[in-house]
Amino acid sequence: MYRSILSAGQWSGEIWNRRKSGDIYPQWQSIRGIKDQDGQIRHFVAVFSDITAIKRSEQELAQLAHYDALTDLPNRLLFTDRATQALAHARSSKRGCALLLIDLDHFKNINDSLGHSVGDQVLKAVAERLKSLFDSELTLARLGGDEFALLVKNCQQTVQAAALAQQIIDSFKKPFLLDDHELFMTASIGISLFPGDALTVVQLLRNADSALFKAKSDGREGYALYTEELTAHAQQRVELASELHRAIEQQELRVFYQPIHDLQNSRIKGVEALVRWEHPRRGMVSPGEFIPIAEQSGLIADIDAWVLNTACRQMRTWLEEGVNLSFVAVNISSRLFSHGDLDRQVAQVLRDTGLDPGFLELEVTESAVMDDPEQAIEQLHRLRNLGLSLAIDDFGTGYSSLLRLKRMPVQKLKIDQGFVAGLPVDEDDIAIVRIIIALARSMGMRVLAEGIEQAEQAGFLLENGCQLGQGYWFARPMPAEKIDWLRAPDFRQRVI
Repeated sequence: MYRSILSAGQWSGEIWNRRKSGDIYPQWQSIRGIKDQDGQIRHFVAVFSDITAIKRSEQELAQLAHYDALTDLPNRLLFTDRATQALAHARSSKRGCALLLIDLDHFKNINDSLGHSVGDQVLKAVAERLKSLFDSELTLARLGGDEFALLVKNCQQTVQAAALAQQIIDSFKKPFLLDDHELFMTASIGISLFPGDALTVVQLLRNADSALFKAKSDGREGYALYTEELTAHAQQRVELASELHRAIEQQELRVFYQPIHDLQNSRIKGVEALVRWEHPRRGMVSPGEFIPIAEQSGLIADIDAWVLNTACRQMRTWLEEGVNLSFVAVNISSRLFSHGDLDRQVAQVLRDTGLDPGFLELEVTESAVMDDPEQAIEQLHRLRNLGLSLAIDDFGTGYSSLLRLKRMPVQKLKIDQGFVAGLPVDEDDIAIVRIIIALARSMGMRVLAEGIEQAEQAGFLLENGCQLGQGYWFARPMPAEKIDWLRAPDFRQRVI
């Protein structure tokens, strides 16, 4: 602190202070040195702000975003994050991991016959029983519905994972006692191993799901191990990695644009540029398949730079044609964002394409910002100084500090589609979305919700103060020439 004050003349940061009552509470402190005529610091001025409410909101948002409200287990988001860290550690230490995907058999019958209230009690009881079986070294999560996941670190052998699966199945032989009900449940389990079956969390989940399907097909109340025969995915990824290098050289990549609508009048306000791969043999390759490959191979930064250039040229063309469009949004990957000269790259693209920077919006994921928060804030300020707009993508899925968010020169928050999917019914999603909208409003930011697939979702978002929306209900991503600029679907009539 003192070195910073003496060298830079000021310091700001979070501290802990004590009230007269003895309670410890958080403060945001800013200190500035006052210099005399000789340029020497003689006095200090300090300003303190009580940030208890901000820290409390931060904790509540983190809890809602990362834990299942019904069972208090980690949700899919937190499980994925922990699994990613576990795989990174296992890779460096040359150890194995196992992922067990657990699904309750015929759970729908309980909801249909006894009601969702009893169904919720069953899920809580199942969570408690599963937690009682394992220690804290194993990560147990509820991924959604009646699906649970168990991550086992230091699992070197298939027989070890199989033994755990059998232990879970055996534990279900004891009935669940819920008020006036004595219920017998069974479970099916799919198992996938790292590194033998998969190298990423997405692959592990996908392969475990394939194994789970096999377990259910074999009669339920059992487990199945993933094998390559269940899917050709592993081989396909190897082929795609090789072909992706050629795709860039042979100009097989395309930029599609998904309209972003003003929820007040449903008219198109802007577009988001999204990369697509038009493979000569496979047809359109899903971004979910080739983007992870691009990230692992290091090609993602080159792809991002190409998309940025293409989107800026297209935006200038639209403006010259008289299209009434406010912005084109371009995603910036973590790898490209980490480049120290990103602002210079963007400035060069703007010069080359002749696009007014006021029409460009860059989207940076919350996780990319959190990799190195202080460096990220400096990078964002340099980008903002170019005259463009900035948005935080997938907000609510990471661990952002609200204090850091306040320091970021960001004009927009994008609500992740995972929180939009359950609207307007799921209470957790409702709470999270309302908190994000209120947070953005308090900081003078606009809010964009992605993944809108129903008119009811758009109606709920508008009623709660969200200004912008995109998703399949409005329009799918499409080539530039296919966009209908006059399309303004009226979701309010549908909601009524």
